[in-house]
Amino acid sequence: MQVTTKAIVLSSIKYGDTSLIVKAYTLSDGIKSYLLKGVLASKKGKLKSAYFQPLTQLELVANHKNKGTLESIREVKVYYPYQTLHTDIAKNSMTLFLAEMLGNSIYEEEPNKGLFHFLEASMQWLDTHQEIFNFHLFFLLDLTKYLGFYPDTSYAHEAYFDLLEGEFTKMPLLHPNLTDKNLEYFKQFLGINFDGIHTIKMNKTDRQELLKSLVLYYELHLQGFRRPKSLAVLNEVFR
Repeated sequence: MQVTTKAIVLSSIKYGDTSLIVKAYTLSDGIKSYLLKGVLASKKGKLKSAYFQPLTQLELVANHKNKGTLESIREVKVYYPYQTLHTDIAKNSMTLFLAEMLGNSIYEEEPNKGLFHFLEASMQWLDTHQEIFNFHLFFLLDLTKYLGFYPDTSYAHEAYFDLLEGEFTKMPLLHPNLTDKNLEYFKQFLGINFDGIHTIKMNKTDRQELLKSLVLYYELHLQGFRRPKSLAVLNEVFR
């Protein structure tokens, strides 16, 4: 079936000498993987490898057989050209990390318009703003709304947050938990929006500590989740 859909690139892996396998999150069908034959060898073709950088926002004309095999793309165009996302070192490091987190977190081959529009708007915000050092923390926390494990804030005044249960508690259980300064920063990210993230003042150690806790939160709630390899690079850039 031929489909015209928006799509956000999650990963692009070289296949053989001349081809790419691209995984993308599509508006029409959720996660889809495409085999782009000969794209690395062709200079005149409609499909160019530059289109498939992480988190690029595309409009595709694709053939979806929906049989669990690799699909094919007939036409592609960039519908939102980024100005800074792939050229600014800090933003590019963040983009690589978030694309890897998304690729490790989303598996459904079914549409979720709310999730797609969240990803679309978030990346456009990142592209057009400069105070972005807390962006990935808020993004990962807000993303859990769409993945089904956003924190229960019913008892947000309590002194601990149980990462396994996803709720605030009065006493620490045997599960991994947040407390003290790490918990206070965590609470500050709850209930704000992207325009408020610059108001949360953190040093690099506190930022890295909260990020480590958020990655663990994903590990505890998503079966088969793999810790992203690009985490070390991100921490190096945001020293």
